Amino acid sequence: MRVLFIGDIVGRPGRRAVGALLPTLRSELSADFVIANGENAAGGMGITADVTRELLAVGIDVITTGNHVWRNKGVREIIDQEPRLLRPDNYPPGDPGAGTGLFPLPDGRRVGVLNLCGRTFMEPIDCPFQAAEREVPVLRAETPVVVVDMHAEATSEKQAMAWMLDGQVSAVVGTHTHVETADERVMPRGTGYITDVGMTGPERSVLGMNGDLIVTHFRSRMPVKFEVAEGRVALCAVALEIDDRSGKANEIHRIRRCVDESADIEARAARGGERG
Repeated sequence: MRVLFIGDIVGRPGRRAVGALLPTLRSELSADFVIANGENAAGGMGITADVTRELLAVGIDVITTGNHVWRNKGVREIIDQEPRLLRPDNYPPGDPGAGTGLFPLPDGRRVGVLNLCGRTFMEPIDCPFQAAEREVPVLRAETPVVVVDMHAEATSEKQAMAWMLDGQVSAVVGTHTHVETADERVMPRGTGYITDVGMTGPERSVLGMNGDLIVTHFRSRMPVKFEVAEGRVALCAVALEIDDRSGKANEIHRIRRCVDESADIEARAARGGERG
């Protein structure tokens, strides 16, 4: 089985890049299944019902999220009704939505997906390690192919999760920092791993946001209104080749594709500075 995992989609530029690049990319890789982190897909922070539907319509099979999942009230309109939109499983019991899912392919094979959120340098929530110990056996009982999105700030926390789950899941893919790391590998017991898959957003930016505004914020410590940057967009992803029967990863490699959005800037300005 070939699984494509797309890094954090940032705002409208990121969504447009996915729409432009994913059909060809999916065909080139013969990808059976596509996962994308969408927690920054609406205006650069959070996700909404409309954005969820837009991303699913362009060929993403499952959308994972992270610590910004509740940023927009609109997400609550869809997260209980749309099983392909996940939130971190280690949010408190009773929160809307689900943190895991079992997703069928047309040929009958199934993919289990587990969405987790780290706690180091992030808001205090339930333990992701205990959540993984609870949920992975449940998914493994239904399918050998299980992919984990570990949405976390600390590289050590992501690596620790991978070591704990090595041999139990097909892949642990790190998200959240928006910077693609060069440490992709198959671990000793067969789990594919990368510390951070990167982002799908504007290259000339600070984590997808207008760099001038972020510099002003760091220099002055005064609050600024963050805005999604414009220009050329990079889609960062990893492609996984997974053995259908064992669930072990045979291969993981990084992907980076670009699309130039600059031709759209004047048209968007004419429509009133359309952003998000």
